[in-house]
Amino acid sequence: MAFPKRVRLVEVGPRDGLQNEPNPIDTGTKLELIDRLGAAGIRYIEAASFVSPKWVPQMVDHREVMTGLKRRPGITYAALTPNLKGLEAALECGVEEVAVFGAASEAFSQKNINCSVAESLERFAPVLERAQAANVRVRGYVSCVLGCPYEGEIAPAKVAEVSKALYDMGCYEISLGDTIGTGTPLAAKRMIEAVSDAVPMAHLAAHFHDTYGQALANLYAVLEEGISVVDSSVAGLGGCPYAKGASGNAASEDVVYLLNGLGIETGIDLNKLAETGTWITQTIGRPNRSKVGVALAAK
Repeated sequence: MAFPKRVRLVEVGPRDGLQNEPNPIDTGTKLELIDRLGAAGIRYIEAASFVSPKWVPQMVDHREVMTGLKRRPGITYAALTPNLKGLEAALECGVEEVAVFGAASEAFSQKNINCSVAESLERFAPVLERAQAANVRVRGYVSCVLGCPYEGEIAPAKVAEVSKALYDMGCYEISLGDTIGTGTPLAAKRMIEAVSDAVPMAHLAAHFHDTYGQALANLYAVLEEGISVVDSSVAGLGGCPYAKGASGNAASEDVVYLLNGLGIETGIDLNKLAETGTWITQTIGRPNRSKVGVALAAK
């Protein structure tokens, strides 16, 4: 199958990438990161997570972030809203799009959101209904699509089942997450094939972590299958508190470099993006996990 002509990059760095940092990050830094990403040409940015500060302290300022944005035309500023309370708070802040997250692993679902997969889907129903009533689109995440830290391998059929449930419920797009980054290209292809039998390929996205250094290889594999939406995090920031050892998402800079090399359009200025990755990692005192970013900074 031919590669897509254009890929939409979903930047999860401001939310997913920063939520597990051990030291507090001030609201101004988050807002500047979001603005720099927009200036680099990214048109979809997950800006905040409306979760309890008890569980995710770094997201305590979600209201301040969403209301303090210097909104650029043509950019979607989304937020994670795992429950109705979070959604209502996000709506008060003028959110344009929200996301809910489930899992293909029963054990991970229990550890992450303290309920079974079936129960998590039931919880999402009122969130979807309320969002639709407010004319706010909902994106759905499925975690552990290529492996679970507690269960090991996950059957592609299970990923397809959860993805279809979210899609049928009203999620316009389903982001498939290799949360622990153990996937390999063949496994990624088989998973995408199974899920695309249940949900149209045009409504699927890839969200691959790079724990074992396979994120770009896995992305290449699913791009071949027809995926045209990719989640990534500037400088490869991030991880998962419920998946010990899991590193950040595929670095946005590395993904854009790959896509440029394949002749796939993104509308993103790679140099500005790399400068943003250098800036944020220096600001928060973290290593830059983007090989492209590090290489460009050394020139």
